[in-house]
Amino acid sequence: MRAMVLEAQRTPLRLMECGAPSPGSGEVLIDVSVCAVCRTDLHVADGELPDPKLPLILGHQIVGRVSATGTGVDDLSPGARIGVPWLGWACGACRYCLSGRENLCEFARFTGYQIDGGYAAQTVADRRFCLPIPAGYSDLQAAPLLCAGLIGYRALRRTGDAERLGLYGFGASAHIVIQLARHQGRRVFAFTRRDDAAAQRFALQLGAEWAGDSLEPAPEELDAAIIFAPAGELVPAALRAVTRGGTVVCAGIHMSDIPGFPYELLWEERTLTSIANLTRRDGEEFLTLAPLVPVRTEVETHPLEDANAALARLRTGEVRGAAVLTVE
Repeated sequence: MRAMVLEAQRTPLRLMECGAPSPGSGEVLIDVSVCAVCRTDLHVADGELPDPKLPLILGHQIVGRVSATGTGVDDLSPGARIGVPWLGWACGACRYCLSGRENLCEFARFTGYQIDGGYAAQTVADRRFCLPIPAGYSDLQAAPLLCAGLIGYRALRRTGDAERLGLYGFGASAHIVIQLARHQGRRVFAFTRRDDAAAQRFALQLGAEWAGDSLEPAPEELDAAIIFAPAGELVPAALRAVTRGGTVVCAGIHMSDIPGFPYELLWEERTLTSIANLTRRDGEEFLTLAPLVPVRTEVETHPLEDANAALARLRTGEVRGAAVLTVE
């Protein structure tokens, strides 16, 4: 099969012909249709996340169809459409799994990191961690829901009932979260790089009532903020922007170092928290909610062999919405 393979971190992916995988017990073989490109893929490729399986096939927002099933899988038939997210396996026995926090599993394995992912014609996934794709979404439109959407949904839930919400970094996740937030009646303020007029226009088109520079003061106090951009300097900026009792949620898996800031930014019961991974329950809830909003994803497409170009566009902030690789 064709695959874009990461042979060493900090090197371009290479188009290769690889042996087709086969499903083991409890697994399914998937003919990949599309795979959305995530900033986490960049963090792996650029060496910002340590110790990936190498060589590695990136990609964890996979939509495809079941081609074959391993022993013990009796609820999916060939041709069934499914999605594969970031969390690819959890032990089910550690204290985190047993308390409903499988996203924090001590032994978790992740798609496109420790498990080969979807930058390929075929992939294998644990049946337990595959998600049904809602009817009404094309493969292209569904792919960004599987991480950008899921992580954004989990982050939004952490903000409680905040009415005035700031989104720092307006990429794939933010363009989905704003739709959820507006559906819930929240007011949204978008914070981008100073010179990113395109992202600011995009945010306003999707319902933000203000869009501007991430490092400048907010136009009014916020009740909560979600930071999607992997820039540590945004943490003090967001803390300055939220009112007393407000919450700042860091939604990325990697962030540059957070600079020192005075305690007064955290005082008055402000909360600084992070989002780690996702659970299957997140997936079930969000993929049920998305069609009701309805969430619409904006995508730009790239053929599989142009994965390096898609990653480069994401790295420089040129992608509007989400980039998606087409494999079929």
